[in-house]
Amino acid sequence: MGKFFSYVFFFAAILAPLPTGLLIAGSDNLEVRSSGRIPRYTLEQAILTALQRNPDIQRARQEIERTKGLYLELRADALPRVDATSSFSDTDPHLNNFTGDGGSGPSGGIIDPNDPGGGSFQSLESAERTYNLRLQATQIIFAGGRVVSQIRSADFQRDAAYFAFRNTIDLVIATVRTQFYQILLNRALIGVQEESVNLLGSQLQDQQNRFEAGTVPRFNVLQAQVALSNVQPDLITARNNYRIAQLQLARTIGLDFDPRRGDAPPLDAIGDLRYEPRRVPLPKAIEVAKERRPFLKEQKANVLSNSAQVGVARSGFFPQISATGGTDFRSSPISEDINDTRSGYIFGATGSWAIWDSGQTYGRLKQAKAVLQQSKITYDDAVRQIELEVQQAYSNLVQGAELIRSQEQTVGQAQEALRLASARLGAGAGTQLEVLNARVEVTRAQSISLQALFTYNSAVAEFDRVTATEVTYANQLDEPKTRRKLRTDPAPTPPPKPTPLPLNRAGTRLPVR
Repeated sequence: MGKFFSYVFFFAAILAPLPTGLLIAGSDNLEVRSSGRIPRYTLEQAILTALQRNPDIQRARQEIERTKGLYLELRADALPRVDATSSFSDTDPHLNNFTGDGGSGPSGGIIDPNDPGGGSFQSLESAERTYNLRLQATQIIFAGGRVVSQIRSADFQRDAAYFAFRNTIDLVIATVRTQFYQILLNRALIGVQEESVNLLGSQLQDQQNRFEAGTVPRFNVLQAQVALSNVQPDLITARNNYRIAQLQLARTIGLDFDPRRGDAPPLDAIGDLRYEPRRVPLPKAIEVAKERRPFLKEQKANVLSNSAQVGVARSGFFPQISATGGTDFRSSPISEDINDTRSGYIFGATGSWAIWDSGQTYGRLKQAKAVLQQSKITYDDAVRQIELEVQQAYSNLVQGAELIRSQEQTVGQAQEALRLASARLGAGAGTQLEVLNARVEVTRAQSISLQALFTYNSAVAEFDRVTATEVTYANQLDEPKTRRKLRTDPAPTPPPKPTPLPLNRAGTRLPVR
């Protein structure tokens, strides 16, 4: 079949797209920068930690091992089987001695016809201890194609497990990126809400001073107090969302709860949300996805595995023939001498043919063909599913870019409007309501701008997943059924592509309290 697997390259393929100098938590020779007792992760560090500790990836890796064992089990039917069997018996002497008159006597004898009494018994006593040793090889000669088809099916199941492993990796990386961006978003929203609280607190203090000076009514003070109280729940919610996002990422990358940290966050994220335009034509993206998505390759391998199972079911119409050969060592049945043995060869053949099984084989064949057709339908649907996912991710990508462009000037304009409203209020030409409304618009504009950055970066992460461009594997395996028969050396892995989230090399940003 011309398929060669090199599982040695699995983690080389996983780690190759990432910087080799990354430091990982929970490893003996790698460490994560920490602030106090809180580990701090860059995006690349979080991804690399997830590749090592995420349970979904670990389960997918064990599924590969299971299919490798299945392949070895079924391949054994095509090879000779050598069995060694032995037996030993020690018989009570009384069981070997019988006489014709109901008493005990020598066993294994014959009656002497020359004896006038006709009851003389001549002993041919058997040995009390006997043993037997047999070494035998068995080989299936003909099985109607069952053995070959089983091996092919297991071979393609191993393919499917490998591509499922790659699909799990892509999914976990996209999840880590999205959750990492969620942490950055929630942290930035905390800053927005804290700024709003501080400004409204300053506004309240200003109105209280003016009220004490008798220049404004008490209504202004009450209005400022209500406005300040109304933004407090938003700050509390933002802080809670930030903690929840940290916990979710910690679970995804496989961090256990440490009782020593108490209610402190399990990790902190390094970086800021950035906008780096990504322009990819939709037809090209769909073409790349169909070519590279491991999910589609997995479905194709399932089709080929089920096709081989049809051959397994069809083998029931043919005879099953196997041959045996070996040697046998036997002790003497009449001598107690352990060295008195005989040995010789054993050769034979066995065969069976279900001439009439009341339709059992036909039923199995019909089931196998139906499963094959189901897998083909699933494959066709997987193609359409990939097309849909790419189009959805592309649409979200466009939406995020449009939101960012629409908010480029909004924050600055809202801040300028707040400054003018505050100046008008100070000059006595404006009202406090204008200032409060302008403050609300600034907070809203900043929140929408941050949400647009998160939407875009999350869309980029999903777009990379659905087009299978996030990870480039060092071992270039041919497609199932079209693989070349010659092993090819792994192609060099290209350097990692730019990410929407550049690393914060300084590492001086402190977690928000």
